[in-house]
Parts: sequence; structure tokens; C-alpha cells
Amino acid sequence: MAKPTVDIVIIGGGIIGLATAMEIKLEYPEKSIQVLEKESVIASHQTSHNSGVIHAGVYYAPGSLKAEFCKRGVEATISFCKEHKILYEQCGKLLVATKKSELQRLQALYDRCQENGLEPEYLDQNRLKEVEPNIVGLGAVLVKATGIVNYADVCKSMHRVVLQLGGEVHNNAEVTDIIESTNSVTIKTSDKTLTAKYVIACGGLQADRLACLVGLEIDFQIIPFRGEYYRLHERHNNIVRHLVYPIPDPALPFLGVHLTRMIDGSVIVGPNAVLSLARESYQKGQINVRDSLEFLRFSGFWAIMRKNWRSGLAEIHNSMSKKRYLKLCQKYCPSLVADDLEPYPAGIRAQAVRRDGTMVQDFLIKESPRTLHVCSAPSPAATCALPIAQHIVHKMKPRLKELV
Repeated sequence: MAKPTVDIVIIGGGIIGLATAMEIKLEYPEKSIQVLEKESVIASHQTSHNSGVIHAGVYYAPGSLKAEFCKRGVEATISFCKEHKILYEQCGKLLVATKKSELQRLQALYDRCQENGLEPEYLDQNRLKEVEPNIVGLGAVLVKATGIVNYADVCKSMHRVVLQLGGEVHNNAEVTDIIESTNSVTIKTSDKTLTAKYVIACGGLQADRLACLVGLEIDFQIIPFRGEYYRLHERHNNIVRHLVYPIPDPALPFLGVHLTRMIDGSVIVGPNAVLSLARESYQKGQINVRDSLEFLRFSGFWAIMRKNWRSGLAEIHNSMSKKRYLKLCQKYCPSLVADDLEPYPAGIRAQAVRRDGTMVQDFLIKESPRTLHVCSAPSPAATCALPIAQHIVHKMKPRLKELV
């Protein structure tokens, strides 16, 4: 096999790939790095198709990677924004209970916030009305640390830093094969072949396929779920002062439709969670035969469908009916009407699902002797990108010292 021409190749030019490249160059400036992004523009998929929330870490079990990285991620993201003059705002987040059966879960979320060191504030019905006149509810928890940003802008700055530090970022470089040997890794792309000492794969929606290329034994597959949004008419740009979330149903895997202020001044509602028949197609009705056949042959898909078929059908109905989608918003914002909901781009969540139908909820990293794979990085991965990158660099330290 050819002698390595680059120290580290990072596959994926989303926020985790770029953050990792930046962290390595900051700590090991002498190492040569190339980032390979298959699209013509960096951050084309999950990084730029989300709500733009800087998550404080409300829901995550103490001690989990999500809880740890979220807390560090808020500080790191805001610090990065300040340093690079990226617009952000810590507007805070309200978790709103709209019926009595949700009050107990609201209390549990308040307790979880305290466990995670978030200093929540409990609002009764009257105080909620003072804070958010257009929102109705029996009570709420306010988490002031939550913020908003445009993660595509964050990635542009990360990209610029990587280049300034001597790294390379190549677009239109889709990886077609990875061949690992004792002393190097050969990476084949659509138009060239590279030989590296080490590979880090941050492939998002393609994470499982990249892991399989090097022969890693994995017990999961990426199942794509489309998250659909609407943007409120601009007359509603000041309808809320905070991000407004429902109380999630613990029996369901996603958080539910919420009102999100965007950093550009607009307000969006969403997302839902609809099974997508293509990993990277964001329009309704688009089908990728390979993607569809792959999950239809996967036992974990059928297991998760058996567990969640009722909620899955409800999501499809809500997707097909603007009126049904509107009712999800009117639950806590009753003044909204159908004409207030305007089209807005959808996103796709790369949900890792195990063979038994269990969703991988925490971050998942797997390794071979000369490759490291970020196999699962669900929300709040964008918030946690810098701590994830630091975690990767820490795991790689023994190998980086050997890369001579």
C-alpha cells in the first residue's frame, strides 16, 4: 500500500467534522489534515437543516455524554460566536404544560434541570401569562441558558479557521471506499485516491455505511426521519419572546412541535418526525430506492414500527394535513390560524436504530485500529460539536503522538 500523504483525513464537512478538524489543528498544528465533503457546499445536511437552537441540556440523564457535552457546548458555542462575531441570542426556553396530566412530567423536567445544573425557574399560570401573553398553559419551566444561532454561519467560521491553520477542505469529494491496513488507510473518492495515517468519519446520515466500509461490526442502521417545519407569517415575528416547547411524551422518541425564534427574526413551528424514504431528500414524496430497501430489510426498522406504529401514523396524518399540524401549535398558542403557516425547508434526522428496535439516544463512537467513526450524533449534536471534537481529540491522543 502507498505511503501516507496526509496525517488525518476527516470525512464529512458538517459541524462535527469541521469542529474536529479545527480542534486537531489547534492542538497539533504540525499534523496535516484534509476534510472531504461530498457536497459542493459545507454543512449541507443536518447542520443547516435544524431549528438553530443552542440547547442547554434539559432532557438528558445526568452522567450521559449528552448532558455533559450540552453544558460545555453552550459555553463553547457562545464563546466561539463572540470570538468570531457570529450573531447569537440567549433568549431562553419555556417548557409549557397545557393539561393537568403534564404537570407531573413538568415537575420531573424541573428536577432534571436542577440535576444538570441549569438553574430553572418554575412559572405558575399567572406568571406564564405575564412572561408570554400569547401562550396558554397551566405552568411552565423557564431555562434561561438556551439560545439561538445560525449553525451554517458557525460552520463558515470553523471552515475559515481550519484553512487559516493550514488544513484543507475539499468539496465534491464523496468517499466510495475505505481500505485499512496496518500502517495506513486508503480513501477512494469520486475522483481521486488518498492515503492517510488515520481517518475520522463524521458522516451523519451516511455514518453506518462509512463504518461498514472498514468492516466495523455494528448493530445499528441509520433510519431517516424528516422533520417538517412551517414559518409563521412575518406579522408574528414578535409573537413569543422565548422558545416554546411542549412537554414531551416519554412514550415517544421525539420532542414534539415547538415554536422557535430564529436568529434572523422569524419564528418557525416544528418539527414533526415522519419516516423518510430517502436519507438526503427533503421534499415530501421523494424516494431513494437504495435507502428504502436498506431499512425495509433491517429487523430494527420493523421492531421500531411495531413499538411506535400509532404515533407513526399520527405523524403521517399531521404531515398530510395542515389543519392537524396547526392543532399541535394551537395547543399552547391558540391565536394561530392556518394562513399563518408558511412553507419552510424540512430537515432529516439521522436516527441510529439497533436491531432490536431501540433508538440510540446518546452519542456513539466506534473505532478500528486506524479509523474513528462518529456513528450517532443526534440532537443536540450541533450544540455539542466543540465538546464532541475535544472528546475525539482526547481519544486520539495516543495515536496522534504516534503519527510521525
